[in-house]
Amino acid sequence: MKNVLVTGGLGLLGKHLTNFLDKKKFKIFVLDKSKYQRKGLLISKNVYFINGNFQNKQLVKNILKNKKINVVFHLGGSTQVSKSLNNPYKTYKNNVIGTLNLLECIRKINNDILFIYSSTPQNKNYNLYNPYFLSKFCSDFLCASYSKIYNLKTIVVKCVNLYGPGDLNVNRIIPYTILSSLKKKQIKLQSSGKLVTGYIYIDDVVKAYFLIMKKNLNKVGEKHLVYNVSSKYNISVLDLVNLILRLMKKNELKQRAIKQINYKPKQQKLNDSKIKNLGWKQKVSLRKGLIKTIIWYEKVFKF
Repeated sequence: MKNVLVTGGLGLLGKHLTNFLDKKKFKIFVLDKSKYQRKGLLISKNVYFINGNFQNKQLVKNILKNKKINVVFHLGGSTQVSKSLNNPYKTYKNNVIGTLNLLECIRKINNDILFIYSSTPQNKNYNLYNPYFLSKFCSDFLCASYSKIYNLKTIVVKCVNLYGPGDLNVNRIIPYTILSSLKKKQIKLQSSGKLVTGYIYIDDVVKAYFLIMKKNLNKVGEKHLVYNVSSKYNISVLDLVNLILRLMKKNELKQRAIKQINYKPKQQKLNDSKIKNLGWKQKVSLRKGLIKTIIWYEKVFKF
């Protein structure tokens, strides 16, 4: 039985990945600073919850050493683009120093630990100097550096927008739209809604992460790899919101008249050939995934 550490384990990906690994008979240690988002995390004899912060170096060292960790899924950190503008220091501390802390602990304790880091794709539609994006890309380079110089086994996974049951981050467009509709509140977009990006259901993402781990856990050879997890379903924010509203039998939003100078959103496609070569395929359609997600929110939240 392999021992796995999942940081940010109470987030959307963390909970679903933990539940999946539990079914595969792994022993999972969930590290998260929150105490209040455990809805959706299965209770199991092989799942251990540790309330703490991965910026606590001594805590991380103790977990890696005492729990004999074989794999680290680093999923924790600051995730909101807009919030990073208001608090850049916190964003860089969480996303850069936090990642550095984990890599340094692995370097000192056991560089055979497989380190899998959840990053974000580069997109020409985004301001790459935004603290969120820049912090993620800095961590990408940290992973490469610790691999090349200190021989750590590091993998960076860049995934398009994921969604699904259990997402309690109401700032994301899908949970925000569903919950606003359930509460009969007006939906307010922060932009014209023209930006086109990919969306992928959480089950497909979890299977991608598991496959990446499985194929690289005992692999000999290249120490640093980058995988893109793309989607067949690319859609504008406005069209996505209106699709959700149609599925919920609600009135659609109209296009907002926002003047944007010299801004032409372009669809960004990731080269996902590497993950597909491992045998991964996207199986859940956008419509089916949204229906499953809506049903979950309707069952859990009563207004």
